[in-house]
Amino acid sequence: MVAAESIEPSPAAGAPIDEAEALRRLRQNEDQSAQYYAAWWLGRMRSQNPEAIALLCHALGQRQPRQAEAGVERNAVARNAARALGKLAQPSAISHLLLALDDPDDGLREAAARSLGELRAGEAVEPLCARLSTGPAVAGAPQPGSSRLREPCEAMLEALGEIGIVEPRVLAVIEPFVDHERPLIRSAACRALLELTGDTHWGEQLLALLQHSQLQVRRAALMDLGAAGWRPALEPIRETLAENSLKLMALRGLVENPAGPDATVLDDDTTALLAVMDDLL
Repeated sequence: MVAAESIEPSPAAGAPIDEAEALRRLRQNEDQSAQYYAAWWLGRMRSQNPEAIALLCHALGQRQPRQAEAGVERNAVARNAARALGKLAQPSAISHLLLALDDPDDGLREAAARSLGELRAGEAVEPLCARLSTGPAVAGAPQPGSSRLREPCEAMLEALGEIGIVEPRVLAVIEPFVDHERPLIRSAACRALLELTGDTHWGEQLLALLQHSQLQVRRAALMDLGAAGWRPALEPIRETLAENSLKLMALRGLVENPAGPDATVLDDDTTALLAVMDDLL
């Protein structure tokens, strides 16, 4: 267990902090607001201090039942710790994040799933598939991901795509979600299948979602196409009715994560992508 430390006066509100101060804030146990910010800072700055992982894993384990009236509470700190652990690229965090997948807090399960995806944690495939497969039949039809706990299906589907283990059992878990009633979940499922199989059918399904009447859905499809790196989406992304800032983020994904039939033609494709990004700036 990480030892507690007495609280010392903190820097003025809004003042920048350094790694030593972030570690100090996370080490103490009395001010959850300070811990919350420290966990975010360590992840944002990609801290490589060995103590950061130990402290974040400890914070992740200090969960408790939600207390809506408590302001920043330990579950909020645990969620930020889970997000930070995904950014620090340390396999030693995987076992702690796997435990968080069973937490009753759906926000914490979502953060843990996303971080396990970032860490490409093959150990997470089985529990993710199990949670996505659980659920009773509703109105005579199976409802993927429905259970007595509300599952963060989008995060779990995206994690399976990022982890990248292509097996029939994994595909069989994901495929029913492409018909889910919620378009954001459909988008996440198509993204995962596109990442795992490279099948253009799933890219075309995402392009169709770029035409959705709801801006939130168009935003999600943009981000999913960028994350999958599907370069045939270049022109549809440019023409999507959404903020230029999000289009730029999606196009950056196409540059950094090339996939699909044109992935090997890097020079011309990258030049075209950068030209579109320049136009949007």
